[in-house]
Amino acid sequence: MSNLPVYPWRLAPDGLATRRQLRALGLRPGGQDVAAQLERPRRRGGPLVAYLYRIDRAVPVRPMTLARWAALGRALAARRTCPACRRDTGCTIPTSLGVCVLCADAPVLAA
Repeated sequence: MSNLPVYPWRLAPDGLATRRQLRALGLRPGGQDVAAQLERPRRRGGPLVAYLYRIDRAVPVRPMTLARWAALGRALAARRTCPACRRDTGCTIPTSLGVCVLCADAPVLAA
């Protein structure tokens, strides 16, 4: 990705889009290389960089099949299931705790 054209933030030419912009159009990069990049200055550290892809080379997003919907459902259920008590908490388990809130508070309640 060397020798890429670099544009200031919000000044990219027409025909280029970020991944999110492509997704909003129902497209995906489809294996194409990055065409350019945007840079947004920050007060600290280096600039924020966004990669741009050509819209005319983008391909449609693959539709969700029944198998993909099922796999997504299983993955989301695994994120809701506590590894300690095996209960579905109804919400995503906090990664900072690694277990549901009830299991995390159990040693405190027992003391």
